[in-house]
Amino acid sequence: MFTTARFLQGIVPFEGRGLNAPFSLGSTFTYVVPDGTTAQPLYFRGGNSTDELICAILHRDGTPMRYFPIGARASVHIPLRVIEDLPPTTRVELQLAAPAGLTGTLVADVGIVEL
Repeated sequence: MFTTARFLQGIVPFEGRGLNAPFSLGSTFTYVVPDGTTAQPLYFRGGNSTDELICAILHRDGTPMRYFPIGARASVHIPLRVIEDLPPTTRVELQLAAPAGLTGTLVADVGIVEL
């Protein structure tokens, strides 16, 4: 079976809008499954430079799919492999929720494999 790895990754400065107000991290953290393939999320790794809890949220077609809380000055690695298939044209986007006014940096890496 031929597979292709895709990665949504980067180091992003942010200003929080509230834990109930997630916001987009931009096109770098958006992926659309190509026609004729399926994809599977493999893992999420994230780090938080602030002194407070933040939450990265993986959205599937605009709906929250997985929540990844990241503690103060902490990191998290969560394996996601073999959880579910993403059919063609599915849009996946990583968003962030953080306390209002909180500024810091998120380091994030989402691994996806196309099948």
